[in-house]
Amino acid sequence: MSETPDWFWEAIETKSESSYVEVADCDVHYLSWSEPSENGLLFVHGHNAHAHWWDFIAPFFKDEFHTVALDLTGMGDSDHRDEYSSDLYAQEIIAVADATGMSRKTTLVAHSFGGMMALHTVRLHPERFSGLILVDSGVRHPEDIEERDPSVDRWSQAKIYPSREVAQSRFRLQPAQQCDNQYIVDHIARNSIEYDDVEDGWAWKFDEELNSRMTMTGDLEADYKAVNIPIALIYGAKSESFKKKSAEYMLEMKPELRLIEMADAQHHLFLDQPMVFVDTVKQILKDWH
Repeated sequence: MSETPDWFWEAIETKSESSYVEVADCDVHYLSWSEPSENGLLFVHGHNAHAHWWDFIAPFFKDEFHTVALDLTGMGDSDHRDEYSSDLYAQEIIAVADATGMSRKTTLVAHSFGGMMALHTVRLHPERFSGLILVDSGVRHPEDIEERDPSVDRWSQAKIYPSREVAQSRFRLQPAQQCDNQYIVDHIARNSIEYDDVEDGWAWKFDEELNSRMTMTGDLEADYKAVNIPIALIYGAKSESFKKKSAEYMLEMKPELRLIEMADAQHHLFLDQPMVFVDTVKQILKDWH
């Protein structure tokens, strides 16, 4: 296990503004680390995650970019819905960008499930953003597509814990992986739970019915092929979720894709190697700008 470094404390103690915007009768929560400027950076989290997954990443960009992260509905501090869809999530991403005054020179940085939603957003709104950085996410090679094992989501069932400490101790990354930087996992866990007045206990913030209420609207491969802005993919060399074969498959379809493999990193690669990830994103943005 790694000791908590000073840079981490400085990052998570950097002040952010918490706000909401209404989209299709639901409040969508977001965090802002800086004021509107010429260039923006909008972070989109993965499945059952939230904006605080970027607390230790976003502050490294706030001096050069208008930096924002959102909670998609059904997750984090955003409202839950009766039905979710890729189209609705695209509306939420656009709404947060507009509500915060982000310029059209804004790059999306999107992890896992969030990457698929970002691809759909860019296809529906091709002029709204200037770049897209996918993080261990995208179009899988046909041989890498497997039927989802229902056991993967067993941890997602509604549970009530007697204390914050017990709930936090039950937090696990999904897909499952070990992370040497336990201080990062602990921070994410602290921001993944809330007190439930009705049940008189602590529960996960995400909607346990999200999977059954979710409709994947559109076609992911068509979304990807339609991207007409600079696009990059950073994937973990040891990721069990998004493998090298899929990354190369995406490169074949779109030769202009900037493809970067992070050695020794897994699916949650910015938890595994946060500073390497920050430097990688900074280099991509520098080259694009």
